[in-house]
Amino acid sequence: MPGAGGTTARPSPPLSAAESPPRKRALPVALLLALRPKQWTKNLLLFAGLVFTANQRHPLSDVLLAVGAFAIFCLLSGCAYLLNDLQDVAADRQHPKKRLRPIASGELPPGIAWLFFTLATPLALLLAWRFIGLPFLLAASLYFAITVAYSFRLKHIVLLDVLALASGFVLRAAAGALAIRVESSVWLLLCTLLLALFLGLTKRRSELVTLGDRPATRPILAEYSLPMLDQMINIVASACLMAYSLYTFNSPTGGKRHYLMATIPFVLYGLFRYLYLSHRRGMGEAPEQVLIEDRPLLINLVLYIVTAVLAVRFGQ
Repeated sequence: MPGAGGTTARPSPPLSAAESPPRKRALPVALLLALRPKQWTKNLLLFAGLVFTANQRHPLSDVLLAVGAFAIFCLLSGCAYLLNDLQDVAADRQHPKKRLRPIASGELPPGIAWLFFTLATPLALLLAWRFIGLPFLLAASLYFAITVAYSFRLKHIVLLDVLALASGFVLRAAAGALAIRVESSVWLLLCTLLLALFLGLTKRRSELVTLGDRPATRPILAEYSLPMLDQMINIVASACLMAYSLYTFNSPTGGKRHYLMATIPFVLYGLFRYLYLSHRRGMGEAPEQVLIEDRPLLINLVLYIVTAVLAVRFGQ
């Protein structure tokens, strides 16, 4: 139809699949998505205590305790993500991807999110104390406290934002060991910290690349630069590989034959593959999604776990 000036109005170009808003979903589905189930893969670290003590004979009760600890951390981390999204709803609506999250897009009313958070958080902590024990409850509570501090303050402080995220990974590994009452390996916790720092720094790098000239949605990104992040990533990746290599040689878990050293190539490939995906395919912004979607990385992880279990079991 001709406009006022006699020209024909052109229709607006269609939104891309990544930019178009999702169809309205049912409230339970929106709530589940707001808990970010894809992020729950991080809680698999709670099984590290079982994997790296495979030389011991664990009763079925230990396996059930580990599964229960995993479920509790999934609920706690989901509540933490809810709180984070409630705090960041205004900024998320300006982000090209985060604006599609259930709270930011309006699919999940903030009142429902607050109600679920208020009920589910104490329930998770109660289950941790009642069915697993006080040491595990303390680790879970510390994890949740750091996560809340991250949502309110720490994510706005340069470097502390990444360190806070990394501490969550360490607490997951420690909590998994506490759940089945085995001693946490200092070497394993160090490797977990370095790997978490590696993932956190690559995440910041990908966020910086994605936002480009729109850092206002994440002001903390203005404190970083690509050369600075690349240097830190190289340092942490090298330290992670070195620490893990020393762990496989010195850890009593690996036994006198040091069979655990056979897992080093899988760790090296995993680091290289992740760097490739982050730099060349722009996938570093969501580590949990990379693990699910990249088949070579997933196969590498499965081979690593199988090799590690066999090395620990038969390396004595």
